[in-house]
Amino acid sequence: MGVLGRALLWLQLCALTRAAYKFWVPNTDFDAATNWSQNRTPCAGAAVRFPADKMVSVLVREGHSISDMLLPLDGEFVLASGARFSAPDASSDPDCSAGAPALFLDPDRFSWHDPSVWRSGHAARGLFSVDAERVPCRHDDVVFPSDASFRVGLGLGARTVRVRSVWALGQTFTRDEDLAAFLASRAGRLRFHGPGALSVGSEACADPSGCICGNAEVQPWICEALLQPLGGHCPPAACHDALRPEGQCCDLCGAIVLLTHGPAFDLDRYRARLLDSFLALPQYQGLQMAVSKVPRTPQSREATGVEADTEIQVVLAETGTETGGAGRLARALLADVAEHGGEGATRRLPRRPGRPWASTTRCSMWRALRSSPPPRRQTLGAPAAAIL
Repeated sequence: MGVLGRALLWLQLCALTRAAYKFWVPNTDFDAATNWSQNRTPCAGAAVRFPADKMVSVLVREGHSISDMLLPLDGEFVLASGARFSAPDASSDPDCSAGAPALFLDPDRFSWHDPSVWRSGHAARGLFSVDAERVPCRHDDVVFPSDASFRVGLGLGARTVRVRSVWALGQTFTRDEDLAAFLASRAGRLRFHGPGALSVGSEACADPSGCICGNAEVQPWICEALLQPLGGHCPPAACHDALRPEGQCCDLCGAIVLLTHGPAFDLDRYRARLLDSFLALPQYQGLQMAVSKVPRTPQSREATGVEADTEIQVVLAETGTETGGAGRLARALLADVAEHGGEGATRRLPRRPGRPWASTTRCSMWRALRSSPPPRRQTLGAPAAAIL
């Protein structure tokens, strides 16, 4: 079985164990325009410069004519079929060779903790993840590209990044001993750097109600990496009373619905139901939704009298110019739980005022809830969830 076949088999096994997986996106390929200072690959006859004090593995897919090349401190060129380097000839562009050299950008610029460098294997139209959950969670399987070169900065001092498994260079690492041997090898040192540590062996999430991501401790570094291109500052939200959900780095416009849950609650089924029965409707186009399990705050326990340690957070984000859709959808979800129980649900009292729980739309919802008699606690079917 080839490398691709083994990868597909491994991903199928991940699906059977309810494991989520995250894909590393950026690469250090020679033929990727984004890796060069002028946002284009070197023209024929150009001089090429790599950072002299860096280590990097570079995949070369095509043929290139160059006048000279400054190599990095340590590294390798992986030549694909048909790739080659040659000296310039009469057909080379004289303007190219006379210009500034083509500079390969710093290969150490990609950080594990940057949400923008990851892609979820469970992406679907209308779904998004809060920033802390865009980075691999402790129950996730991590996949690095088999058809590209890459370099990953672990960073964060001596902190240990912990995931379920790592797939790289055709190998799946599920034991720390095997992963440590790979990271210490030359191939591993060319692709992973920094003082941080990487550990594998966490169990797949076996709880149908979902599992907490586990990135709360490193969220400050996640937000720092995400906001670095913006000077470390969040862009202003488009609404007056924006909200910041658990796990999000910056404020957004929309609404949040919080649900308590019991052992029979199935997060994947509930997420699919919200997508099919609500978000697909024409009146909710332009909204995006994030659904995940998060820790309950002490304030939330005190306000509601519910002692559960976790709750389900449903974030409804307004991405277009039209506003109000998130509030309407939040009220529809609240009515749906009252009628159907969210596949087995309870309702609980809204939290006390003092902690804003939405944008402008959500504040109007809060006023509407306050003007009505508080909902009585009731169980609809098997206790599985409750809505705020």
